[in-house]
Amino acid sequence: MVIRAVLWDIDDTIFDYATADTAGMRGHLAAEGLLEGFGTVEAALDRWRELTVLHWRRFEREGGDFLDQRRDRVRDFLGRPELTPDEADAWFDRYVVHYEAAWALFPDTVPVLDLLARDYRHAVLSNSSIRNQERKLRVLGVRDRFEAVLCAAELGVAKPAPEAFHAACTALGLPPHQVAYVGDQPDIDARGAVEAGLMGVWLDRADAGGRPELERITELGQLPGLLRGDTRFGARSTFG
Repeated sequence: MVIRAVLWDIDDTIFDYATADTAGMRGHLAAEGLLEGFGTVEAALDRWRELTVLHWRRFEREGGDFLDQRRDRVRDFLGRPELTPDEADAWFDRYVVHYEAAWALFPDTVPVLDLLARDYRHAVLSNSSIRNQERKLRVLGVRDRFEAVLCAAELGVAKPAPEAFHAACTALGLPPHQVAYVGDQPDIDARGAVEAGLMGVWLDRADAGGRPELERITELGQLPGLLRGDTRFGARSTFG
Protein backbone atom coordinates (compact mmCIF):
# COMPACT_ATOMS: atom_id res chain seq x y z
CA MET A 1 0.00 0.00 0.00
CA VAL A 2 1.51 3.32 -1.10
CA ILE A 3 0.40 6.32 0.94
CA ARG A 4 0.32 9.53 -1.06
CA ALA A 5 -1.42 11.93 1.32
CA VAL A 6 -1.91 12.53 5.02
CA LEU A 7 -5.19 13.77 6.45
CA TRP A 8 -4.83 15.46 9.81
CA ASP A 9 -7.02 16.04 12.80
CA ILE A 10 -6.26 19.39 14.46
CA ASP A 11 -7.27 19.59 18.12
CA ASP A 12 -4.97 17.58 20.41
CA THR A 13 -3.17 16.24 17.33
CA ILE A 14 -1.17 19.12 15.87
CA PHE A 15 -2.64 21.85 18.12
CA ASP A 16 -2.44 21.60 21.93
CA TYR A 17 -6.14 22.14 22.50
CA ALA A 18 -6.32 20.73 26.02
CA THR A 19 -3.67 23.09 27.39
CA ALA A 20 -5.15 26.12 25.65
CA ASP A 21 -8.68 25.25 26.76
CA THR A 22 -7.60 24.81 30.38
CA ALA A 23 -5.62 28.06 30.48
CA GLY A 24 -8.37 29.93 28.67
CA MET A 25 -11.16 28.76 30.93
CA ARG A 26 -9.10 29.42 34.06
CA GLY A 27 -8.52 33.02 32.97
CA HIS A 28 -12.11 33.49 31.83
CA LEU A 29 -13.68 32.22 35.05
CA ALA A 30 -11.44 34.48 37.09
CA ALA A 31 -12.37 37.49 34.94
CA GLU A 32 -16.09 36.64 35.18
CA GLY A 33 -16.00 36.14 38.96
CA LEU A 34 -17.31 32.59 38.64
CA LEU A 35 -14.66 30.53 40.37
CA GLU A 36 -16.36 30.48 43.78
CA GLY A 37 -19.52 29.04 42.27
CA PHE A 38 -17.70 25.83 41.38
CA GLY A 39 -15.76 25.40 44.60
CA THR A 40 -12.38 24.98 42.92
CA VAL A 41 -10.78 25.81 39.61
CA GLU A 42 -10.32 22.09 38.99
CA ALA A 43 -14.02 21.39 39.54
CA ALA A 44 -14.98 24.13 37.10
CA LEU A 45 -12.54 22.85 34.49
CA ASP A 46 -13.77 19.29 34.93
CA ARG A 47 -17.37 20.41 34.42
CA TRP A 48 -16.45 22.42 31.30
CA ARG A 49 -14.58 19.47 29.80
CA GLU A 50 -17.45 17.09 30.64
CA LEU A 51 -19.96 19.33 28.88
CA THR A 52 -17.64 19.89 25.93
CA VAL A 53 -17.46 16.15 25.33
CA LEU A 54 -21.20 15.68 25.90
CA HIS A 55 -22.28 18.35 23.43
CA TRP A 56 -19.61 17.51 20.84
CA ARG A 57 -20.66 13.88 20.85
CA ARG A 58 -24.28 14.92 20.39
CA PHE A 59 -23.29 17.19 17.51
CA GLU A 60 -21.23 14.44 15.89
CA ARG A 61 -24.07 11.95 16.30
CA GLU A 62 -27.08 14.09 15.42
CA GLY A 63 -25.70 16.98 13.41
CA GLY A 64 -27.63 20.22 13.67
CA ASP A 65 -26.33 23.74 14.05
CA PHE A 66 -22.72 24.14 15.21
CA LEU A 67 -23.45 27.33 17.16
CA ASP A 68 -26.47 25.79 18.88
CA GLN A 69 -24.37 23.04 20.45
CA ARG A 70 -21.96 25.66 21.74
CA ARG A 71 -24.77 27.77 23.19
CA ASP A 72 -26.24 24.74 24.93
CA ARG A 73 -22.82 24.00 26.41
CA VAL A 74 -22.63 27.52 27.86
CA ARG A 75 -26.20 27.33 29.24
CA ASP A 76 -25.52 23.99 30.94
CA PHE A 77 -22.21 25.17 32.36
CA LEU A 78 -23.73 28.32 33.86
CA GLY A 79 -26.97 26.60 34.87
CA ARG A 80 -28.88 29.28 32.97
CA PRO A 81 -31.17 27.69 30.36
CA GLU A 82 -32.85 31.05 29.78
CA LEU A 83 -29.80 32.62 28.12
CA THR A 84 -30.60 33.98 24.68
CA PRO A 85 -28.36 33.00 21.75
CA ASP A 86 -26.77 36.47 21.83
CA GLU A 87 -26.05 36.23 25.55
CA ALA A 88 -24.54 32.75 25.22
CA ASP A 89 -22.43 33.87 22.27
CA ALA A 90 -21.18 36.93 24.14
CA TRP A 91 -20.14 34.79 27.13
CA PHE A 92 -18.31 32.37 24.85
CA ASP A 93 -16.64 35.18 22.92
CA ARG A 94 -15.20 36.53 26.18
CA TYR A 95 -13.81 33.06 26.92
CA VAL A 96 -12.26 32.89 23.43
CA VAL A 97 -10.08 35.92 24.18
CA HIS A 98 -8.38 33.99 27.00
CA TYR A 99 -8.36 30.71 25.05
CA GLU A 100 -6.70 32.18 21.97
CA ALA A 101 -4.00 33.82 24.10
CA ALA A 102 -2.86 30.29 24.99
CA TRP A 103 -2.88 28.81 21.46
CA ALA A 104 0.19 26.80 20.51
CA LEU A 105 1.16 23.93 18.23
CA PHE A 106 2.73 20.85 19.75
CA PRO A 107 6.54 21.08 19.50
CA ASP A 108 6.69 18.12 17.10
CA THR A 109 4.14 19.50 14.61
CA VAL A 110 6.24 21.73 12.36
CA PRO A 111 9.33 19.47 12.31
CA VAL A 112 7.21 16.54 11.11
CA LEU A 113 5.29 18.59 8.57
CA ASP A 114 8.68 19.68 7.25
CA LEU A 115 9.90 16.08 7.06
CA LEU A 116 6.79 14.95 5.19
CA ALA A 117 6.37 17.96 2.90
CA ARG A 118 8.31 16.58 -0.05
CA ASP A 119 6.78 13.12 -0.21
CA TYR A 120 3.16 13.55 0.85
CA ARG A 121 0.22 15.83 0.17
CA HIS A 122 -1.63 17.14 3.21
CA ALA A 123 -5.18 18.12 4.16
CA VAL A 124 -7.30 18.50 7.30
CA LEU A 125 -10.50 16.73 8.35
CA SER A 126 -11.95 18.08 11.60
CA ASN A 127 -15.17 17.58 13.53
CA SER A 128 -15.46 21.35 13.92
CA SER A 129 -16.30 24.24 11.61
CA ILE A 130 -14.35 25.95 8.83
CA ARG A 131 -14.81 29.28 10.61
CA ASN A 132 -12.97 27.97 13.67
CA GLN A 133 -10.31 25.83 12.08
CA GLU A 134 -9.28 28.00 9.12
CA ARG A 135 -8.60 30.91 11.46
CA LYS A 136 -6.78 28.69 13.95
CA LEU A 137 -4.44 27.30 11.30
CA ARG A 138 -3.71 30.78 9.96
CA VAL A 139 -2.98 32.23 13.40
CA LEU A 140 -0.70 29.28 14.14
CA GLY A 141 1.11 29.82 10.84
CA VAL A 142 0.46 26.46 9.17
CA ARG A 143 -2.60 26.96 6.95
CA ASP A 144 -0.45 26.95 3.80
CA ARG A 145 0.74 23.43 4.65
CA PHE A 146 -2.67 21.95 3.75
CA GLU A 147 -4.35 21.71 0.36
CA ALA A 148 -7.81 21.59 1.86
CA VAL A 149 -9.56 21.98 5.21
CA LEU A 150 -12.82 20.07 5.58
CA CYS A 151 -15.03 20.28 8.67
CA ALA A 152 -18.09 18.45 9.91
CA ALA A 153 -20.23 21.57 10.29
CA GLU A 154 -20.03 22.26 6.55
CA LEU A 155 -19.93 18.65 5.37
CA GLY A 156 -23.07 17.77 7.29
CA VAL A 157 -21.42 14.56 8.49
CA ALA A 158 -18.80 13.93 11.18
CA LYS A 159 -16.09 11.39 11.88
CA PRO A 160 -16.25 8.43 12.35
CA ALA A 161 -18.82 8.25 9.55
CA PRO A 162 -17.12 6.92 6.38
CA GLU A 163 -18.70 9.74 4.37
CA ALA A 164 -16.59 12.30 6.21
CA PHE A 165 -13.34 10.52 5.36
CA HIS A 166 -14.45 9.88 1.80
CA ALA A 167 -15.26 13.56 1.29
CA ALA A 168 -11.69 14.42 2.26
CA CYS A 169 -10.29 11.79 -0.09
CA THR A 170 -12.44 13.18 -2.89
CA ALA A 171 -11.08 16.66 -2.20
CA LEU A 172 -7.58 15.25 -2.64
CA GLY A 173 -8.56 13.27 -5.73
CA LEU A 174 -7.18 10.06 -4.20
CA PRO A 175 -8.71 6.68 -3.32
CA PRO A 176 -8.98 5.99 0.42
CA HIS A 177 -6.27 3.32 0.41
CA GLN A 178 -3.71 5.94 -0.63
CA VAL A 179 -4.55 8.25 2.28
CA ALA A 180 -3.52 8.06 5.96
CA TYR A 181 -5.51 9.74 8.72
CA VAL A 182 -3.76 10.89 11.91
CA GLY A 183 -5.74 11.78 15.01
CA ASP A 184 -5.74 11.56 18.79
CA GLN A 185 -8.99 9.57 19.18
CA PRO A 186 -8.64 5.80 18.74
CA ASP A 187 -12.23 5.19 17.66
CA ILE A 188 -13.38 8.42 16.03
CA ASP A 189 -10.09 8.95 14.20
CA ALA A 190 -8.05 5.77 13.73
CA ARG A 191 -10.74 3.10 13.70
CA GLY A 192 -13.11 5.34 11.76
CA ALA A 193 -10.45 5.88 9.11
CA VAL A 194 -9.70 2.16 8.82
CA GLU A 195 -13.38 1.33 8.43
CA ALA A 196 -13.58 3.93 5.65
CA GLY A 197 -10.70 2.25 3.81
CA LEU A 198 -7.90 4.60 4.83
CA MET A 199 -4.79 3.89 6.85
CA GLY A 200 -5.72 5.01 10.37
CA VAL A 201 -3.04 6.19 12.79
CA TRP A 202 -3.79 6.78 16.46
CA LEU A 203 -1.61 9.49 17.97
CA ASP A 204 -1.53 8.28 21.57
CA ARG A 205 0.44 11.09 23.21
CA ALA A 206 -0.44 9.83 26.70
CA ASP A 207 0.89 6.36 25.80
CA ALA A 208 -2.34 4.80 27.04
CA GLY A 209 -2.03 1.79 24.73
CA GLY A 210 -4.49 -1.05 24.93
CA ARG A 211 -5.60 -1.05 21.29
CA PRO A 212 -3.29 -3.53 19.54
CA GLU A 213 -5.50 -3.63 16.44
CA LEU A 214 -4.67 0.01 15.65
CA GLU A 215 -1.57 1.57 14.18
CA ARG A 216 -0.31 3.64 17.09
CA ILE A 217 2.36 6.28 17.60
CA THR A 218 3.11 8.22 20.76
CA GLU A 219 4.67 11.25 19.06
CA LEU A 220 4.58 12.64 15.57
CA GLY A 221 8.27 11.97 15.09
CA GLN A 222 7.35 8.29 14.64
CA LEU A 223 4.99 9.03 11.75
CA PRO A 224 7.44 9.32 8.82
CA GLY A 225 8.84 5.84 9.44
CA LEU A 226 5.36 4.37 9.83
CA LEU A 227 4.17 5.89 6.56
CA ARG A 228 7.23 4.62 4.71
CA GLY A 229 6.73 1.14 6.09
CA ASP A 230 10.11 0.79 7.77
CA THR A 231 8.92 0.73 11.38
CA ARG A 232 5.89 0.18 13.59
CA PHE A 233 4.54 2.00 16.62
CA GLY A 234 7.01 2.66 19.37
CA ALA A 235 9.84 3.48 17.01
CA ARG A 236 12.36 6.16 17.83
CA SER A 237 11.69 9.72 16.76
CA THR A 238 13.16 10.68 13.41
CA PHE A 239 14.16 14.14 14.55
CA GLY A 240 15.70 15.80 17.58
